[in-house]
Amino acid sequence: MIFLLLFIANELIFELGILTYFCRLESADLSASDLEAEFPRSRRQSSHPLEHSWTFWFDNLSAKSKQVDWGSSIRSVHTFATVEDFWGLYNNIHHPSKLAVGADFSCFKYGTEPKWEDPVCANGGKWTISCSRGKVDNWWLQTLLAMIGEQFDHGDDICGAVVNVRAKQEKISIWTKNGLNEASQLSIGKQWKEFLDYNEPIGFVLHDDAKKHDRFAKARYQV
Repeated sequence: MIFLLLFIANELIFELGILTYFCRLESADLSASDLEAEFPRSRRQSSHPLEHSWTFWFDNLSAKSKQVDWGSSIRSVHTFATVEDFWGLYNNIHHPSKLAVGADFSCFKYGTEPKWEDPVCANGGKWTISCSRGKVDNWWLQTLLAMIGEQFDHGDDICGAVVNVRAKQEKISIWTKNGLNEASQLSIGKQWKEFLDYNEPIGFVLHDDAKKHDRFAKARYQV
């Protein structure tokens, strides 16, 4: 599947620049129908369906009022279900290194929101890597390809992935459903490091622990 994803990326010729997407997202209120209208219909009619449909989400923490509850400003960007739709969108949006500090960009299975409170995510947790300078765009893409290309042995346990753009360092996380399934979590963490050729230790934190202890939450597993 990874080969197919890369092959189609090289073969596609894109007729429209869909968006200077996140510049507009930060300054305008766009509905899903607005985005669908701008996305080339010919690219949506494709013959390479993915096993799952996926939705991109965007949030900008730096633009929030202090009175706004966390998660209330997260917006869905676009849902894709084919290889062609993925590349058509990915190649026409800002990549993490070009997003404003404070931005969170997510890709989750359709129907699941990137929130601890989502029923699918509630009993799970996340693996997180800290990105070396200049690595975030490539590692984000490799993470997306591994997820949507079903490269993880326990891919059914994956909810999605999030990239956090911060002043000091970017971070990428993979969220999972069942944080207490140790075998599944360890497999996902180990495979993710292999896909990225990442050599530093990484930890898995349960969402429940993160709620209670915030950034001081201890990792339940490490690989």
